[in-house]
Amino acid sequence: MRATVKYHVIYRHRTECPVAVMCKFFGVSRSGYYAFVHRLGRPEKDAALAKLIAQQRERSFRTYGYRRMWLWLKSQKIFCNPKTVLRIMKKYDLLSEVRRHRKWKQMGQQVHKYKNLLNREFHADQLNHKWVTDISYIHTNQGVLYLSIIRDLYDNSIVAYKTGTQQTVNLVLDTIHLAMKQEKKRVAAELHLHSDQGFQYTSQAYFQLTKQYGITPSMSRRGNPYDNAMAENFFSILKTECIYRRKPATFSEANEMIDSYIHFYNHERIQLKTGEAPLARRLSA
Repeated sequence: MRATVKYHVIYRHRTECPVAVMCKFFGVSRSGYYAFVHRLGRPEKDAALAKLIAQQRERSFRTYGYRRMWLWLKSQKIFCNPKTVLRIMKKYDLLSEVRRHRKWKQMGQQVHKYKNLLNREFHADQLNHKWVTDISYIHTNQGVLYLSIIRDLYDNSIVAYKTGTQQTVNLVLDTIHLAMKQEKKRVAAELHLHSDQGFQYTSQAYFQLTKQYGITPSMSRRGNPYDNAMAENFFSILKTECIYRRKPATFSEANEMIDSYIHFYNHERIQLKTGEAPLARRLSA
């Protein structure tokens, strides 16, 4: 039995039996008991900070770990030790969930194959210079919804995304069209678009569209999902922090969840390396 529990029992029966006798019976000190009684008469010192953390936890889809929560508190001019944040989050059961991992598999036949120009250099000093793209699966009670994304390695923001009920080449092409429409005035002179070897990215239509936009394709080596780790990483974040926590029943609900989360991710979710949301860096570029 924990000492706190023993103190509670002694306090509850303090009018029925001498405190000294009960302390001796439970093997606790009287000084410890009276310190406990003193604490009962004053507000919990962590309560105010725990309330703020709990509120931000809900706004962040219950995804913030203690380091990201500490950065958020710092942005609100609330300064404390990161370990204090960790202790409070443990104490009040406010920790984030553990991330799951996505399995990788290859589908379809190859028509075009490109060199691995990215070569796992997942850093860009220039806006819209290195993009990564991929498709993932969102399971619903209506079936599978496919999500295609393009992520910019300059700030890790999601530049464009599209969903569909079929895994088609057009889903990928529509994502590229949307990205170029939104970023056409800020695209670097040499834009690399990295993908895995999925059939959509080896298709003739993909080859023609990237050529039309002046995009240089880059492609992972066969059976090397880590070559496209930054695209995989976003899907892991999305599913862990959003999809797995409340499985969508319909395609409509899944689309709403994706829209809401990507907006949160781009505009609000603090990155540990930069201490700010992805678009904060993009807007200042």
